[in-house]
Amino acid sequence: MNTSYPITSPFDPHHAIIDEICAAGEPWVNLVKQGQIFRIVDLEGNQAVDTLFFNANHAVERYSATDTIRAQNKLYLTTGSKLYSNLGNVMLTIVADTCGRHDTLGGACAAESNTVRYALEKFPMHSCRDSFLHALAHDPLCQQLGMNKRDLPSNINFFMNVPVTEAGGLEFVDGISASGMYVEMQAEMDVLVLISNCPQLNNPCNAYNPTPIRLLVWDSQ
Repeated sequence: MNTSYPITSPFDPHHAIIDEICAAGEPWVNLVKQGQIFRIVDLEGNQAVDTLFFNANHAVERYSATDTIRAQNKLYLTTGSKLYSNLGNVMLTIVADTCGRHDTLGGACAAESNTVRYALEKFPMHSCRDSFLHALAHDPLCQQLGMNKRDLPSNINFFMNVPVTEAGGLEFVDGISASGMYVEMQAEMDVLVLISNCPQLNNPCNAYNPTPIRLLVWDSQ
């Protein structure tokens, strides 16, 4: 952890310029401008929030798990972590984090992965990839940038606990987040935020009970 940043935030929700609830299993898209502060709140605890970031002026530049991990030599994100793009630029910096651990490896659930991991009859269940695709097809901000399914890279899973085993495998286990915990970022460029508030029911990443999240944006002070 970079101790030059506080764990908690000085920003008051009453002064936020955006303050919205994203229901369980739903997508959310919005613009966060350079210098603004963006907070994701886990309202009820143990809720995975699959998140992607794009350069709001040129969507070919987007969050890169590979560059983010390589630049910091860490698999998990927390206060002080910088989120890098595929062009090597810093997109956002985590400036406050009351959870302390966010996954970079687990990716987004999909009909295909649900089928492979769990059972054939899980194929029609709603997934994060479905939410991402729905947003790309219907959200005006995504449409303005001409985005489609080819623009979906590997995402961040905020609040999700994905340990790496000694053998190099991934485990999807109970989260360490609790009700009201949040992660807060400062945008280092204009970013388009694309979220799937994970609907997964087949593993404990959402405590088998997906719940809403709260999303806030402030102008920088």
